[in-house]
Amino acid sequence: MEAMANAESLQLADMRLTRRTRPARQAAEAAVRTLIEWTGDDPDREGLRGTPERVVRAYEEFFEGYRIDPIDLLARTFEETSDYDDMVVLRDIRLESHCEHHIVPILGKVHIAYLPAGRVVGISKLARLVEVFAKRLQIQETLTAQIADTINAVLEPRGVAVVIEAAHMCMTTRGIRKPGVSMVTRRLLGMFQTDAEVRREFLSMISAPRENNG
Repeated sequence: MEAMANAESLQLADMRLTRRTRPARQAAEAAVRTLIEWTGDDPDREGLRGTPERVVRAYEEFFEGYRIDPIDLLARTFEETSDYDDMVVLRDIRLESHCEHHIVPILGKVHIAYLPAGRVVGISKLARLVEVFAKRLQIQETLTAQIADTINAVLEPRGVAVVIEAAHMCMTTRGIRKPGVSMVTRRLLGMFQTDAEVRREFLSMISAPRENNG
């Protein structure tokens, strides 16, 4: 009951966020045109004439996560697991997001693990869940919590772990300009938080060397 209530609470909060009224497409394109003019360039020159439309199309792709319900995404689960109750781990899920402070890329990888309690979900749905939240304006700490909390609320597992390692272009290409720096965040719930051995096993699995399949 508590997990169901948590899922409903997450869904309501997400609906309030994603159902905001959007400006018309023409207004968005006009805003891009204004920014081009603000940089000092001419939006009517040949190379830039189609840029406002292209930028808006790109934004539709970059931020499509606002149009998808993450709770519904995980709704279809499977109970025929032959009583499998050990760790399920996905390593190195590609992360492409945008910093909400400067709207520049956040690039990295996500590791997810959960301990099933009678139900599992298709692994592509977990990767898609990462995309749903990543394709929104984000800070890494919030992104990490959203992924973990949604899995926990919908699947009701015995534990969830999410670790994100990412580089932030707002730090590497502007401002302090420190390339090569990555940020690591994690959220541990259930047994990953309370059981040191489970936590150690998970962290060991995601740090183990990868085979080169190329």
